[in-house]
Amino acid sequence: MSEHFLQQKFNSTLEKPIYLFWFLQLCFWSFVSLISLVSLTLWYVQIDVAHLNHTFWQSVVGIVFSLPLYWVFMRCWNSPILTRVIISITSVLLISFVWTAIRVELYIRLTGTDEIWSQFGGWYFSSIFIYFCWAGFFHGIRYYQLLQFEHEIMLKKEAEAKTEQLKRLSAQSVARDAKIKMLRYQLNPHFLCNTLNAINSLIESELAEKAQRMTVQLSKFLRYSLDNDPDTKIALEFELKALELYLEIEKTRFGERLQLDFEISEAAKSALIPSLLLQPIIENSMKHVIAQNEEGGIISLWADVTDNMLVLELSDTGCGKGVDRNKIKSKTGRGVGLRNIDERLKVLYTDNYAFIINVKPSGGLKTTIKLPLESQDEPDIVNQAYNSMKVS
Repeated sequence: MSEHFLQQKFNSTLEKPIYLFWFLQLCFWSFVSLISLVSLTLWYVQIDVAHLNHTFWQSVVGIVFSLPLYWVFMRCWNSPILTRVIISITSVLLISFVWTAIRVELYIRLTGTDEIWSQFGGWYFSSIFIYFCWAGFFHGIRYYQLLQFEHEIMLKKEAEAKTEQLKRLSAQSVARDAKIKMLRYQLNPHFLCNTLNAINSLIESELAEKAQRMTVQLSKFLRYSLDNDPDTKIALEFELKALELYLEIEKTRFGERLQLDFEISEAAKSALIPSLLLQPIIENSMKHVIAQNEEGGIISLWADVTDNMLVLELSDTGCGKGVDRNKIKSKTGRGVGLRNIDERLKVLYTDNYAFIINVKPSGGLKTTIKLPLESQDEPDIVNQAYNSMKVS
């Protein structure tokens, strides 16, 4: 057997209380025998079989008399401290007295010395000292075991609490993902329906080339939308590329009626935002401004970094009449888009964001979004997301 295996076997054996008790008993009384041998037998040059036998047998008797002492200590363990002290001292004095008497008698019988009883007081004092040491050793080990037991219970409770916390976090994560996917997927059908209606109108007008081009553009945009998880964050620069796919579709529908004014700073381009965050806002402008106004309108996007926050401002020129401003400010006047964006940001950023809607005098809507500044450290990942848009 290997030394490591024997060590493991020994340690596992000592973990059992009964084996540990007897192991410590043998260690203690072996030490007592060694001290007695060095300080008495060797000191007085009494190295013979009789004195060695006496040293051995007094330790054996000492082990035997320590058992009732152990029983007394265990019986009064839960008693008040004063009661325990009185019982312990009384038991040690009594056991020490009996052990001393047996030690003296053994010494007389083994060595043939008759005048040893006159030294009974000195022998009794040493017995008291040894059993008090035994009692202190017992209580020290006992308290150590209790501390270890409490420590194990505490570690077990901590492990259980940590497991429960991980379960709760996992459940919260699943719920969060489910909620954000639900909010995201509420938007796509609305856009898809409008685009398919536009393609159908082009087909009915016998504009096959335009219908085909719009179908390809829709395919690219949907591929990008499906290839990216709703909670994925992507650099604004590449999010704008996806937005261009959407705007190409809308330009096919509205032509010169749709005008764009984008002003994006270099610092803002590398900032991360949730994928397809801007598309629903612009889709609302398409529906309520461009589509409602024969002359069309302008959709503006401004982005910059201020105070370690990414600031996005989207606005449109409005239709100029019949605008219910209070309804728009309630985030319900322009469909589910704005409401869902607010919910989505709340899931991703909790309270560490701003989503502000203002109505301009022209009836246009100005939406301001402030997000914590996060930069993309791995451009390859972003490029991979952007490459999903490049389908023929």
